[in-house]
Amino acid sequence: MSLKKIAQMAGVSPSTVSRVLNNASSTCASKSVRDKIFDAAREIGYQPNENARQLKMSSKHEKAGRHISIVLARIKVLEDDPFFYELFRSLEISLFENHATIDHVVYAEEKLSQDISKSQGVIILGRCSEKLLGQILSLNRQVVGIWRNSMNFNVDEVVCDGKKAAELAMNHLISLGHKNIAYIGDCSYESRYIGYCNSLIHNNIPMNYEWIKQTDQTGEAGSAAFYELMESCDDFSAVFCANDITAISVLKILKKQKRRNARKISVISIDNIEESENTSPFLTTIHIPRKEMAHLAVTLLLDRIEKKHSETVRIEFPCRIINRSSCYPNE
Repeated sequence: MSLKKIAQMAGVSPSTVSRVLNNASSTCASKSVRDKIFDAAREIGYQPNENARQLKMSSKHEKAGRHISIVLARIKVLEDDPFFYELFRSLEISLFENHATIDHVVYAEEKLSQDISKSQGVIILGRCSEKLLGQILSLNRQVVGIWRNSMNFNVDEVVCDGKKAAELAMNHLISLGHKNIAYIGDCSYESRYIGYCNSLIHNNIPMNYEWIKQTDQTGEAGSAAFYELMESCDDFSAVFCANDITAISVLKILKKQKRRNARKISVISIDNIEESENTSPFLTTIHIPRKEMAHLAVTLLLDRIEKKHSETVRIEFPCRIINRSSCYPNE
């Protein structure tokens, strides 16, 4: 009945609902359809089967369904950041599979609601300040964080080291003979920027600050930064972008200016979002295992809620390169 209700609310077939709720991949349906299905599922407190849902609705078995809040620590609008959008969807699927529902979604600039205290646990997405974490812990002690680098907080965390990801990307460019490598992304306390700098130092490559462009890592800011880079410098051979959205904007500019710009500029980035598979050329990027990170975060949180562990747990996932066709040997 739940699937039929969601299908009716989203205006799709029950089979489409089933595919989307069991697979975060974009091949299941369009983004707009997936959004409608997930929104409807959250609205009705979807559980994977009717028996689980009835248990959830029963006061006698109220604890059968877990109620979880999500705090988006760095995000103002989820749809504007494809990496966190895809990570959030993977979280929803993992929560559904574990008979848990999302009670509240709190964005970075919103005031924390007392309602978080009514949830049985909280998952934080993105780098969290000590102040914000303190506010969350004052409302709910069952917390797990998903971020790029360990924050050394006394909470469970699932990480994929941004510095290591950046070093992997830089080493790939350097192995292709590149030394004049520009950087577009956040430079303030940012692990990916640290990885960029470390790779240059380790390989005895001088740092040229004219090739470093600070952005807020949106597509629009990335485009502006790359145009500025091309106007002020003409001797870089490769660009390391801190995220795929920036890199995709750079590739679009290079494609438009292909006739005017005879030299090939290599582009590499981090995240491996779904859109990176559809660029021209296909984007070489560092894969961050979103689905696995979401699964382990949910597992850790539910385990802590059930008091099966009390010590702080840190799980680090390795990253890997997805070598496509946007990087070339330096001639």
